[in-house]
Amino acid sequence: MLLSALVSTGLLASTAWAASLTQVPNYNNNATSKAQMWVYKPDNVVANPPLVVVIHSCQSTAQSYFQNSAIPWKSGSDGKGYITVWPSSPNSGTCWDVSSKQSLSHLGGGDSQAIANMILYAIAEYGADPARVYVTGGSSGAMMSNVLAATYPELISAVSLYSGVAAGCFVSASGGVDQWNNSCSGGQSQATPEKWKQVVLDMYPGYSGPRPKMQIWHGSVDSTLAPQNYNETIKQWTAVFNVTQTPTSSVANTPKQGYTTSNYGDFVQGIYAQGVGHSVPSNLTASEAWFGL
Repeated sequence: MLLSALVSTGLLASTAWAASLTQVPNYNNNATSKAQMWVYKPDNVVANPPLVVVIHSCQSTAQSYFQNSAIPWKSGSDGKGYITVWPSSPNSGTCWDVSSKQSLSHLGGGDSQAIANMILYAIAEYGADPARVYVTGGSSGAMMSNVLAATYPELISAVSLYSGVAAGCFVSASGGVDQWNNSCSGGQSQATPEKWKQVVLDMYPGYSGPRPKMQIWHGSVDSTLAPQNYNETIKQWTAVFNVTQTPTSSVANTPKQGYTTSNYGDFVQGIYAQGVGHSVPSNLTASEAWFGL
């Protein structure tokens, strides 16, 4: 009786078929990095779906980031039918490797290549739209978002990163994997826009194709990754896109009270959160708008 009632009401079916975060054990990874791939396909996935790659912070995993109520991308996926990929770091402390030559180079074999392989797998396996691939992340995930924009620009249409550092800022003099860089984290790693641009160009020598548009968030009282890193990241990407360091438009109290949104042409946007520490909370509405979702 109970079973038939559940079937007739559809409750059993909805329970059995409810979407969940699922590991992809073999995603054709040819990198030396052993990062794990997890994917969330909503029940209402659209045809030729967009793909959002959500990259976790330190001391986290794909599973814990997915379950974090402050990370809104599961609800975004459920609401609009796009697929999300949740990479999981293989490193001790679970920070991403944004310091080694392997990860800071196109096809270098590091964590960045492993995530690029996840993107390629999702496009081939799930029919994700290769023209609508987006990357977001917080803290270490934001750092990796910048690195991916530099090392695999051909795969990504737009990035929305929360409280990171410029691509290449955490480079390790010893070449070590997943190394902390006090100079960078403290905001002492400063360079001219042209030097920061060259750091990006050197990660993928000879590449001259399109690059993802960049949305950069940072808090004014970040004590983990100093606010100066916001300025250095803005310098880097405005130089890459050959646009002025002066905002073409700036709007106060947008998208929230105390936040200032500054546009540098059409491809770089900075959002500075007054009084906010590490890291700036994800804003699904603003990030989805930046992605065109």
